Amino acid sequence: MTRPLRLGAVGYLNARPLTWALDRAPERWQIRYDVPSVCSALLHTGDVDLGLIPLFDYLEAPDYRLVPGVGIGSCGPVASVALFTRAPLDGIRRIALDTSSRTSVALVKVLCHHRFHITPEFVSHGPDLEAMTQGSDAALMIGDPALEADHESLGLLKIDLGSEWTLMTGLPFVYAAWTGRATAIGQSDVRLLQAAQEEGVRSTAAIAAEYGRGDAAATARAAAYLSDNVRYGIGPDEAKGLQMFLDYTADIGLAPRKRSLEFF
Repeated sequence: MTRPLRLGAVGYLNARPLTWALDRAPERWQIRYDVPSVCSALLHTGDVDLGLIPLFDYLEAPDYRLVPGVGIGSCGPVASVALFTRAPLDGIRRIALDTSSRTSVALVKVLCHHRFHITPEFVSHGPDLEAMTQGSDAALMIGDPALEADHESLGLLKIDLGSEWTLMTGLPFVYAAWTGRATAIGQSDVRLLQAAQEEGVRSTAAIAAEYGRGDAAATARAAAYLSDNVRYGIGPDEAKGLQMFLDYTADIGLAPRKRSLEFF
């Protein structure tokens, strides 16, 4: 019997539509859930066959490939990748970074350079918004902590980085996608992962209810987020936006070289 494919998936709400159907087929998929940076590390060391990784980490290995048509993105406000600030943009001198995802870290640096035209100091910090903004002018937070942060009670402005990217480029942004080495999977696996995304997108009401755990307000917020903010799939515009982002990271010295997108 063929062993299940080992998947490293992100534990955030926005990833559930990609894993919802896969969880129901443990004979085919063996899934472990972690923060994005750990998914990348597991893929790099060969401890998983595919990782739902931050797409900046696609640059880590020349033989990485992306599963075509499957990804987590936004076109406009994403709600869960944001800069929370107590200073106006032109007054930000120091940004505390939640380093759970290198893509989001790279995105805020690209936006600081190309859109906000500021050169702040960046410091790493755990995802605790109050603590982050005590020692810094602003904080980058991602995932469920950013989605659920009560920033107004702390007197903070929330700057949605998905919105800022689309305002700057006119394109969607892709945060994560299934990624693996060139020989990791075959075309039958690709089709199953694409079908799983389709099933997950059809099941967002159930996913939101699971996330809300009986809390009607939390369920409603999750349902709105999955339907209004997050976009699933990688089409021509998403691929163009992703390639532009990767090129920007090389242009400002975050990545050692440019690389074109390659798919299984």
